[in-house]
Amino acid sequence: MFNQIEYKYKTNFIKVCGYDIAYIDEGNSSDVLIFIHGLGSYLKAWDRNIPVLKDYFRCIALDLPGYGKSSKQLHNGSVKFYREFLNEFIKALGLKNIVLVGHSMGGQIALSFVINFPDVIKKLILIAPAGFETFNSTDVDELKDIISPELTYNASNEQIRINYKANFFQMPIEAEEMISDRIAIKKDEEFYNHCQIVSNSLSGLLTEPVFNRLKEINIPTLIFFGKNDLLIPNRIHYKATTEEIALLGALQIKNSKLLLIENCGHFLQYEIPDIFNSGVVNFIISE
Repeated sequence: MFNQIEYKYKTNFIKVCGYDIAYIDEGNSSDVLIFIHGLGSYLKAWDRNIPVLKDYFRCIALDLPGYGKSSKQLHNGSVKFYREFLNEFIKALGLKNIVLVGHSMGGQIALSFVINFPDVIKKLILIAPAGFETFNSTDVDELKDIISPELTYNASNEQIRINYKANFFQMPIEAEEMISDRIAIKKDEEFYNHCQIVSNSLSGLLTEPVFNRLKEINIPTLIFFGKNDLLIPNRIHYKATTEEIALLGALQIKNSKLLLIENCGHFLQYEIPDIFNSGVVNFIISE
């Protein structure tokens, strides 16, 4: 675990698939929200959401294996690995009545989970999800080179800040804490394993696409996208706009609603928490 970072809520640990998994568990409702973070992120991704949403729902945010305070044994980073891990996590905690919430990489994991375990989740919330884009084999090979473990491991403090800013239309001051955490963990003895897992996870997203199976999803789905997202679509391989990719994916999911937010980037739930939080509450309490 990365001891250099601290969470604002009590951190719990549970052994799942051989990993010590860190998670927070706030709120007492029978409706359970499970929050899945994106590539290179951790459960602080939800720091501007859980303080509000825990008053309505039971909120569980976890660090995926290799991230945050969870243990760092190497794994292949495949979408299959993550969805099967998530299924075991849900069973270990005995969770029912679940709304799955996924951001970016977490969105593609959530999509794959719902496709492969269709009876476990009652509603789905996606925030700038990976998986709406499609790539040919040449694209995949080029993109894998973008995030080698060495590139992540050797990133300067300036580059780390640039990378974070790319997630936002206007970066909130609260994001400085995540930047400080990212700089601090460079000194951790497990940091290279984390970098390898991040690289493996990108490869996993690229080599297990979900787009052609989105029509299999039947549960109510709420999709958020910021119109000023700089990360989706990939600007090297797509000339389409974020709005076009968002619409393309949303049209594949029968019972979905798409919210496109002006003046907002990729890290939507953190940049405009009030809009996101109210949208989530309205979506879940409506039947």
